[in-house]
Amino acid sequence: MKVALYARVSSERQAEKDLSISSQLKAMRKYTYEHNSDVYKEFVDEAESARTANRPSFQKMIALAKQKPKFFDAILVWKLSRFARNREDSIIYKALLRRRGISVISINEKLDDSPSGKMLEGIIEVMDEFYSANLAQDTMRGLKENASRGFRNGGVPPMGYKTKKVVIGANKKSILDIDKNFSPIIQRIFNMFISGLGAKEIVNKLNAEGIKTNKGKNWSKNVIYYILKNEVYTGTLVWNRKAKNQYKVNSNNANEVIRIENKYPALIGKKTFFDVQSLLKERSPKITSPRTISSKYLLSGLVFCGNCGSKMVGCAAKSSQHFYYACNIYCKKGKSICNAKLLNKNKLETFIINRIKANILTKKNLEELVKLTNKELVQNKTEYKNQLDVLDRQLADLIKRRGKLYNVLETGKLDIEYLAPRIKELKSQIDILKEKRMEIIENIKTTEIKTLKSSEIKEYVSDLKNLLSNGTIIEQKSFIKSFIKRIEINLPKVIIDYTVPLKIKKAEHPTKEVLPLELFG
Repeated sequence: MKVALYARVSSERQAEKDLSISSQLKAMRKYTYEHNSDVYKEFVDEAESARTANRPSFQKMIALAKQKPKFFDAILVWKLSRFARNREDSIIYKALLRRRGISVISINEKLDDSPSGKMLEGIIEVMDEFYSANLAQDTMRGLKENASRGFRNGGVPPMGYKTKKVVIGANKKSILDIDKNFSPIIQRIFNMFISGLGAKEIVNKLNAEGIKTNKGKNWSKNVIYYILKNEVYTGTLVWNRKAKNQYKVNSNNANEVIRIENKYPALIGKKTFFDVQSLLKERSPKITSPRTISSKYLLSGLVFCGNCGSKMVGCAAKSSQHFYYACNIYCKKGKSICNAKLLNKNKLETFIINRIKANILTKKNLEELVKLTNKELVQNKTEYKNQLDVLDRQLADLIKRRGKLYNVLETGKLDIEYLAPRIKELKSQIDILKEKRMEIIENIKTTEIKTLKSSEIKEYVSDLKNLLSNGTIIEQKSFIKSFIKRIEINLPKVIIDYTVPLKIKKAEHPTKEVLPLELFG
């Protein structure tokens, strides 16, 4: 009789006991020798759960069993629990094998094809499934209890933190502690985003400065977004919110989520975190469609209907001879849902441009802008110094690690052929940081507070007004979006919400201007 041997372990802990792959195979080989059987092939699944049939070697074995002529007459397992712990899977696959004339033999459970043997086999399978499900619940319960007490359940700590061991009774538990090498970088990322930089700009800035992630890699937008959305930086422990359903428990169930505030040292304030979440939502493509950026309508994405609150979109009439802004709901669902009127594109855009010129592009406002610029230069100088501190710490760490490798080389514990690649890599990283350090020192030296003359400011006003009227569509749109958050058409008025404070009597709010619609027809 030809047999296939199937062995499986579901975890490293199990592999350390008598159920290791080698011990299972040894016992099955002994069984084949004693029963004069030939081994066709051995199939092994390591760290795979029997609660699912989605196991690579198991599926290969089943695929071979379906072929004609058959390659083996039986499958040997150490126990039936190695074959499957899911009663449904066990019935399905055993029925499939039985139709091919292939039996499943457990070398440690004496079963036969008699009615009592089949009943005993069914009882064993039910008990295995119960054990598996019960183990999953116990494991999840333990993890949940550990998290509810504020301890970590393993995994790599978030950048900016490191794992710290604390002794609780006879056990050692893990908590998060501040990593001084990377915590300033995390704080800087939040500050840059708040100041108006996007994820791509932050990535370019950090990579250009030669700063690496805690894994020694270049930065990416995904890493930046992960950091900006991670509530752990406010000192909050959140466990099981997005965990994979490893234990067949509804991981997204609110009852299973553990959330404890002020459990870890905070790197940023809660207000900063929630301000960032609001900015992320505002800048999301779900809110501002990418099509609005390439649209020929200057105010795409800015104009809203005061009747229903939906966006007003560009539309054409009379064979594209006339262009308008129309309520999106009106266009899609008709007057019965929203009866907002069409607004002439050229008149509305001209009106808004004139309001920016009158309210923003004035000599007085640009003088204020110069003051803000000078203030930013001071902040930049401080930021350069902070960058220098971070680089110095990273540089010291790399030099220290290189020194340890030199010590190992001198003691002869390892040959140079093993150490040379790593020493070379560290030297390259050190050289990059040293070069960047010199650049930052140069920036600190050349950062000066500049003042502009009245004539120069007047010239800038003229240039900006010209750009707003005659620039490219992309330049005009970018300019307008820099100063206007939202335009609401609420008959008989238009409400303009600016990004900067206004110093005019017409403004009902420091950043809001309400005007009669008749001003632009």
